[in-house]
Amino acid sequence: MSNLQHPDVDPAYVIEDDDRDQPLYKTRDKVYPKRVSGRFRNLKWFALVTLLAIYWLIPWIRWDRGPSAPDQAVLIDMDLGRAYFFFIEIWPQEVYYITGILIMAAIGLFLATSLFGRIWCGYGCPQTVWTDLFMLVERYIQGDRNARMRLDQSKWTFEKLWKIGATHLAWIAIAMATGGAFVLYFNDAPTVITDVFTGQASLGVYVTIAFLTGSTYLLAGWAREQVCTYMCPWPRFQSAMLDDESMIVTYEGWRGETRGPLKRKNLTRGEVPETGHCVDCHACVNVCPTGIDIRDGLQMECIGCGLCIDACNDIMDKVGFPRDLVRFDSVQNTQLRAQGKATRVRIIRPRTIFYTIILALVASVMAFGLLNRSVLELNVLRDRNPLYVPLSDGDVRNGYTVKVLNKEQATKTYRLTVTGLDVSDFQVIGQTPNQQGTFDLEVAPDRVGSFRVFLAASPSALDGEATPFEFTVTDQETGNSETYDTVFAGPKTGH
Repeated sequence: MSNLQHPDVDPAYVIEDDDRDQPLYKTRDKVYPKRVSGRFRNLKWFALVTLLAIYWLIPWIRWDRGPSAPDQAVLIDMDLGRAYFFFIEIWPQEVYYITGILIMAAIGLFLATSLFGRIWCGYGCPQTVWTDLFMLVERYIQGDRNARMRLDQSKWTFEKLWKIGATHLAWIAIAMATGGAFVLYFNDAPTVITDVFTGQASLGVYVTIAFLTGSTYLLAGWAREQVCTYMCPWPRFQSAMLDDESMIVTYEGWRGETRGPLKRKNLTRGEVPETGHCVDCHACVNVCPTGIDIRDGLQMECIGCGLCIDACNDIMDKVGFPRDLVRFDSVQNTQLRAQGKATRVRIIRPRTIFYTIILALVASVMAFGLLNRSVLELNVLRDRNPLYVPLSDGDVRNGYTVKVLNKEQATKTYRLTVTGLDVSDFQVIGQTPNQQGTFDLEVAPDRVGSFRVFLAASPSALDGEATPFEFTVTDQETGNSETYDTVFAGPKTGH
């Protein structure tokens, strides 16, 4: 049907059958990063070892909080509803601290990007760290770039079978260790490890380990650069964080072009060519974990790791040309250098000042909140059905659920009092009043004490249908107190 043309249709707009068979997506070109050594590669090794050590070792650090609290330094206890970070304990009611941490992390990432480009992506991102580790294992077993390419293109032999099999087994082992370490942050580390290997851990623990094992194996072993290119949203809007003075991986095109092999430059080692310094060796491309050519300029796929700088410097040393043809610098400095002008690195500029102020403001609010947080909280829930109960003596009674949050690691006794309401009867179920007619409530360490309270009052003492008053709890040891405003419901004819 597509080969038939209507007399009124321009042939240029006719869709041919061959066009319908074109694929909608480009087939993946597998990337084989080559081993490289140098300053940036050493920095990546340092980041990898440090971050992995932090991830795997932190759950084993102990922190004494008292006999009634867990002694794991970093723990998110889902059963108790607590998050422990060394000396900080966050309750469910304080989830805003988690929000503050996320805001600080986001602003910190914006600041780091405006200063140093995608430094997070190149050195700190979990995808980068684990992919780097997986590639290290792959290179150790299968060999460097050329050996891996030959192995993939060769027929299936015993050598290919055991090398690829050993690689994937090592990947799975690392992935399992990754998933296993993650559950340690939600359970006591020594206990859950023992339970996992003895088959006594909960189903949730095994499901979490299995899920993270699979996702780590898939993302770091198979997807790799495709995560950075297609799945991660950060490359899409990183340009909004950058300006001409941001430090990024750049190619000195003014110096490198016109590129070409060294033998075509008609010079000997150490001479300066009349054309560009780039010998078109593709060393920068071969070491790139995402397989891009930095000579084409800053690209979405570039993670800013700087391995291309190490590779290019190695080649420049071998051919006797100046180093840093590919360098970590700003676009502005590249342009100034091309014009023979002096360069500069300006860290303090409007963009970075703005991010710093926002970061400092959020951090200050967080610090103030933590330093002045109360170790006692009071919540009161008034019964809604019924709103009040008429008593035989003509008084009306209201019921309340009083919850006292003891955030200290010691048993506390709090005195419960009522102010602003002339009550005729004051009862706490299961408790005996003291000599003053109030109640002393004992709450266990780091727990919420829940108490049923009934108050009765004469309708003549009420201010209509809702009379405001206050519950107050006072720490008998320290004098610290908390007050909660509520109302006493009565009949319309109350006053």
